Amino acid sequence: MKTLASLVALLVYITLASAQSAEFGQCGGIGWTGATTCVAGNTCEVLNPYFSQCLPGSSSVSSVSSASATSTASGGLPTSTSTAFTDTVAKAAGKLYFGSATDNPELPNAEYVAILDQNAYFGQITPGNSMKWDATEPEQGVFTFSGGQQIVSLAQANNQLIRGHNCVWYNQLPSWVEDGTFTVAELTEIIQTHCGTLVGNWKGQIYAWDIINEPFNDDGTWRSDVFFDTLGESFIPIALEAAAAADPNAKLYINDYNIESAGAKSAAMMELVQTLKANGTPIDGIGFESHFIVGEVPTDIQATMEAFVALGVEVAVTELDVRMTLPETAALLEQQQKDYQTVVSACNAVPGCVGVTIWDYTDLYSWIPGTFPGQGAACPWDANFVKKPAYDGIIAGFA
Repeated sequence: MKTLASLVALLVYITLASAQSAEFGQCGGIGWTGATTCVAGNTCEVLNPYFSQCLPGSSSVSSVSSASATSTASGGLPTSTSTAFTDTVAKAAGKLYFGSATDNPELPNAEYVAILDQNAYFGQITPGNSMKWDATEPEQGVFTFSGGQQIVSLAQANNQLIRGHNCVWYNQLPSWVEDGTFTVAELTEIIQTHCGTLVGNWKGQIYAWDIINEPFNDDGTWRSDVFFDTLGESFIPIALEAAAAADPNAKLYINDYNIESAGAKSAAMMELVQTLKANGTPIDGIGFESHFIVGEVPTDIQATMEAFVALGVEVAVTELDVRMTLPETAALLEQQQKDYQTVVSACNAVPGCVGVTIWDYTDLYSWIPGTFPGQGAACPWDANFVKKPAYDGIIAGFA
């Protein structure tokens, strides 16, 4: 009986452990059906309505000491050796900025913000979630800008540029939009009101806006959503024209992933740019999201940038990270360093590429582990704010 009891206890322990998310794993969010508790030593922290993550201790306090960071970094893995600053070298290379995304739940972490505040590292900031539709117009005609303003104020205090993100996207929509059944006239007015009010709220304060986010499927077809299904392709100029009227000086972008190399999706985007230009619709830039996998950066990324620039738009790397299958190894980090250098070098070589933004600078707040189980370590700083070899790749890319 004692043996059976021990076996039962072991099975209970295994069941409980398997029902918990690992460190940096997802533990909640709208639509999440997995584990909602974390393994010992981690706390489930809400990063946005769609993603809660298991973080060491609590992200609401500065819990990582320089001593712990040093011990982690010296655990056999290589770290950065560069003493240069990313935005400083980007500007010296003739670019407008090197930037980072951030998000409001991260800002109580004093150690995180102490790095984010340094404009020698980051000359531009992108709010990850607080300017999206669900955050800014949760009910029709009811706007709230407090979350976005927190990040705008942070950037302005540090003399950092701001990229607005975003006006029209199929995801993170409030239910009144996503599930609505609208006439052409009704949805046209909804888009005009939303984009005009959002962009107009920060008129003169935002360098560029991702007005349209991810309009295409990977095969180059239009993504089916409330906007395209109701309005067809016309939702694109409707949004762009409303934004241009609200802030004539802001750069207006269309942003997407998997357009960094030749293929059906980049061809569809190029055709869209040509159509917009021919029709006189305002379009200033194309954002290359650049969520890459170690060792799989497209070899023709520079040529693709040049092809877009030849159409009369600027380009920017808007959401760069390079993920790997965990655990990290010295070989993977070496390849990641080369991959970051490849992307940055491509932008550096194209005069019409204005800057590079990483999709948060530290693995502590990366979106990757919660979306791609078993993968991570995608950012240039590790979870203890130690710069990785990827950082050296960025510096070398701007040389």
